[in-house]
Amino acid sequence: MRLGLALGYWGRGPDPRHLELARQAEELGYHSVWTAESWGSDAFTPLTWIAAHTSRVKLGTAIAQMAARTPTATAMQALTLDHLSGGRMMLGLGLSGPQVVEGWYGRPFPKSPLTATREYVDVIRQVLRREAPVRLDGRYHAHPYAGPDATGLGKPLRPIVHPLRPHLPVLLGAEGPKNIAQTVRIADGWLPLYWSPRRTPLYEAALAEAPDGFMVAPMAQARVCDDIAEGLLPVKAMLGFYIGGMGHATRNFHADLMARMGYEDEARRVRDLFLAGRRDEAIAAVPDAFADEVSLIGPRGRIAERLELWRTGPVTDLLVIAPDPATLRVLAELNT
Repeated sequence: MRLGLALGYWGRGPDPRHLELARQAEELGYHSVWTAESWGSDAFTPLTWIAAHTSRVKLGTAIAQMAARTPTATAMQALTLDHLSGGRMMLGLGLSGPQVVEGWYGRPFPKSPLTATREYVDVIRQVLRREAPVRLDGRYHAHPYAGPDATGLGKPLRPIVHPLRPHLPVLLGAEGPKNIAQTVRIADGWLPLYWSPRRTPLYEAALAEAPDGFMVAPMAQARVCDDIAEGLLPVKAMLGFYIGGMGHATRNFHADLMARMGYEDEARRVRDLFLAGRRDEAIAAVPDAFADEVSLIGPRGRIAERLELWRTGPVTDLLVIAPDPATLRVLAELNT
């Protein structure tokens, strides 16, 4: 199991620790560094900055949101960064949810998310292969565009730049069973959310058809500390925000995932409290047991024991969200 460093996205502004953490991760032998985006900082610009200050570590987006760019624009950014970094780019994509897609990007959320995702990946693959001009008679990502307001002058094109790697890895963030099953068929890896090494049977059927080399790369907060309850507070804050704040009362993919993991009543309570404006109570309502099983928190010995659980399952890459260099070092030592 390889280690990656997940830096996420910015809060109020750029985090001054991120570049140094990325450099230290490379020195410690981490395989990859990952950035993300929500409705603030984008995923590609910080990753390019990190690429310029490192030389070996792989570079991934976990995740770049599909609604933020057309698939050809995403492919352009990926192939450009792959060239500039010497072939270190890994493209992680996610569809997000209707609240973000329609509320932030001002676009309709697709009625068929599976079809939209499949078409998006298809276009990116065509760009990267550069075998012919991009053509797709698609429902969401037709190339050339042929909608009712089209001029009819659209011309199929292929990239001017020759991609460095026609098979640049494409990974997908997927939560629902059908979405995970499709990810296994069309992508090079899966970026799970809320992975618990105790609940791998939930995914055995979907992953049974995964090809050789398929990446399973969940993110997990990690912190070496003596006080487990205190160490879990940032984990609970993140879970409370995703489960309560990134969704609607009637449609929340993150709450649905928590429910499938055995915490249906708790997920509903967290969501209801958050939507009622009682954020602190929502965070407190996240069960310690749930936060604990999807993270690596506690003294070194406890983390060593739990790390063994992660190694026994299908995880190929553990993407660590760690606030300090000491935790990164301990994990590197324990994972040798």
